[in-house]
Amino acid sequence: MVSGMSETDLISDLSFDNVQKHMEHICLQIPSRLAGTENARRAANYNADALKQHGINAEVHDLPGLVSFPEPTMLRVLTAPEEAIEAFTCGHSVPTGPEGLSGELVFVGSGAETDYKGKSVAGKIILAETSYHPARHEKLRIAAGKGVNGVVLMNWGGPDNTAVPFGSVKPAWGNPTRETVQTEMATVPAIGIARTAGLRLQTQCEKGPVRVHFQAIVENGWRDIQVTSGEVPSPQSDDFVLLGGHQDSWFGQAATDNAAGNACIVELARVINLHRDKLKRGLVCGFWTAHETGTMVGSSWFADRNWDRLRDHGCAYMQIDQPACVGTTRWGTGSNVQLRRFHQSVEARHVGNREYYWHRLPKGGDASFMGLGIPSMYGIGHYTEQELQETGLARLGWWHHSIECNMDKIDLDFLAVHLKVYAGYLWGLCTETVLPFEFTAAAEQFVTRLKELQEPGQSIGLEGALARARDFLGAATAFDAASDDWRKRYAQDTSLDEQAAMVLNEAMKRVNRLLIPLASTAKGTYGHDPYGYTPQGSMIPVLFDVPQLGGLPPGETRWMLETELVRARNLVADTMTDAAVTLREAISQTT
Repeated sequence: MVSGMSETDLISDLSFDNVQKHMEHICLQIPSRLAGTENARRAANYNADALKQHGINAEVHDLPGLVSFPEPTMLRVLTAPEEAIEAFTCGHSVPTGPEGLSGELVFVGSGAETDYKGKSVAGKIILAETSYHPARHEKLRIAAGKGVNGVVLMNWGGPDNTAVPFGSVKPAWGNPTRETVQTEMATVPAIGIARTAGLRLQTQCEKGPVRVHFQAIVENGWRDIQVTSGEVPSPQSDDFVLLGGHQDSWFGQAATDNAAGNACIVELARVINLHRDKLKRGLVCGFWTAHETGTMVGSSWFADRNWDRLRDHGCAYMQIDQPACVGTTRWGTGSNVQLRRFHQSVEARHVGNREYYWHRLPKGGDASFMGLGIPSMYGIGHYTEQELQETGLARLGWWHHSIECNMDKIDLDFLAVHLKVYAGYLWGLCTETVLPFEFTAAAEQFVTRLKELQEPGQSIGLEGALARARDFLGAATAFDAASDDWRKRYAQDTSLDEQAAMVLNEAMKRVNRLLIPLASTAKGTYGHDPYGYTPQGSMIPVLFDVPQLGGLPPGETRWMLETELVRARNLVADTMTDAAVTLREAISQTT
């Protein structure tokens, strides 16, 4: 481990005044940073210039992106009591044309697959909660599969929240391909309304049939968009840590989303650059675009166009988005479990007496690097469970994706804590001799999931895959012990030759490239699942449909599903074997 003094020195060099200055400039001088607009370009240039002022190489990349420019509209209730409700068209909605769309409204809760049970929705318009259970994009994909004609999304927040939400409903992750433009784009019109109005409509729907009419007004098209990148190289290695967050926004200041995050990235890069001579791994910063109105176009473009370098030298990805929302009191971190032990040690030093917790990181936000197999983490302040239940699961504040997202929604004191925690993360990732990953917990996740699926998966041979996972667990346990032993040696003698560390680190990178796509994606390494895709809520998404086998009689449907799942099982088995072999080879080379 790097000495605590080194981390302390880094943190002491942080300037929260710098963070406030950058945040205020972005919010007040460059509001409404929609990808494809002049203000988005100005924001990209501002972030690049801010890095350059501190001697950091930075560049603005122009690229084409499929983005969206939605407009205000109205939802008219045609059933007594009639009313006109303020609304906003969702990004990438299908436009209705001036004639609009009319139909019966059906409330479907959060809009997950299970929320449709017993409800007839084909040819109707649904009313669903705005939440990430599932995300808007997945709500639209599910609704389209049910034959729904239109979608109305009720904002989250308390029952008195009158903020009208913005939000995209494009499931396709990043720029579409010739295939996904046909299979993963939104196919129905969608609008957002305030929670106050939505709750009234929910009550009406529960009393009897409700008919509504709305017009979806939106322009969807390809525009020139900008990604900003900057780099602090290491004098010792080509390896690097990737630090990123989106720089585009919806209308208004978008202070928490993500001006505050951009300001933190610039300041963190500045202080890391001050200590660049101590870096064992460099720092690459990415300010992504078309996060909001393109569904992760910028970060996925960066992954695609820097593939070889990321594959060979990317060690970890840390995302900063929505830090220090007013009212948050807990600290929550989502990560690939390989990083859990490391980041919780940092949090224990800097979060203080706040409650903090961990959750398995789904492929959300700008997590465009999971297919590459780069372990990722995303830590921010969180609301309590009671607060979430009282606000329709508004985990990013009632103002999220609305014109109310102003600087008063940032808890400046907690933002200073965020900055220190982020600095601790980066310092460890960039300077520890042996990368701080741990694979026993990752192996245990695979074993646990395969045991859960073993009985329904008997017909596809999951027992054999489970045996290989258990073997991988044995290799991971031995590898982690060897890694911990070398960490102690390097801490006790800084003059030790680092050949063993190089072997261990290379093995960790190779095994992460194997494990993370399997643990966290359905499409795997070379594609992107639709945003918020339901199977990603489970470990090993390619096996998500295994439980269906038990309820299917012999016949075409079962046989086709078994064919898919046998191949998925083979992928799991091979990955477990390859990972175990890689770790054992590394152990043999360092003993």
